[in-house]
Amino acid sequence: MKVLLVPNYSREPAMEGARKLEDWLDDQGVECAWAPDKKLFPDRVADIDGADLVVSLGGDGTLLRAARMVAYSETPLMGISYGHLGFLTCGGPEDLISNVAAALAGEMHSSHRATLSITVEFEGDDGTTETKHRFALNDLALTHGARGDMIVFDVSVSGHHIDRLRGDGFVVSTATGSTGYALAAGGPIVTPEFSGMVCVPVAPHTIMARAFLTSPSDVVELEISPERRADRLFFADGQPLGDAKHGVRATVRRGPGDIILLDHSEQSFYESVSRVFYGEAGK
Repeated sequence: MKVLLVPNYSREPAMEGARKLEDWLDDQGVECAWAPDKKLFPDRVADIDGADLVVSLGGDGTLLRAARMVAYSETPLMGISYGHLGFLTCGGPEDLISNVAAALAGEMHSSHRATLSITVEFEGDDGTTETKHRFALNDLALTHGARGDMIVFDVSVSGHHIDRLRGDGFVVSTATGSTGYALAAGGPIVTPEFSGMVCVPVAPHTIMARAFLTSPSDVVELEISPERRADRLFFADGQPLGDAKHGVRATVRRGPGDIILLDHSEQSFYESVSRVFYGEAGK
């Protein structure tokens, strides 16, 4: 068996946990690999080939990084919380060894999380075009640039034009991402079993625009209107996509594979919702 560790290298407790887990895995005869430090080796790719389990040690941001490594491969992913909230993680440092042992024994609950396949088109000053493809577990976000100008864009779903909106942007999220940027923009909390997309306008300049849900087979398209060439930014799971001034169109559909997120039970999502959004997490 092989386990890939994805620690938050900037948090010493997470690094201590990763070293502790590596020693335990070695004692069990399990191969252990480490994802590279993103700051020191930004272009180095993690060795996920042959991994039976990926363990994230950090907060939800670290887990999203691990999810990008897993992408559509459906390699099981487990998060151990060394962050503040740990909404997507299944336990803290005190549960590190027991949770990993249970995962390797096949005793953890598998939550299938829908992903996004994102295509963004760019136009250069010389009229040339470029297309970039990205994975996301949480969301694609369209936002205004550093100047803060209002942006104008069209929203379509599966070829049907919904509206031309003016505002700060738009979020297309999975059910997993519904508790992130989409929630902050006024969207609903959605159960992980929902496999469509959650579409949320960000500060629209109208009282008519509201969040809506799509079917799993729908395709959402955001196209920048040529009538207002303000700076605008595209982000996939918080990571910027290309040049702010030249992104003109984003197409979002359900990804070809899910993220298999390990937790304790089918009720783990609701327990996390209660703890983070209604409980004592902020105290």
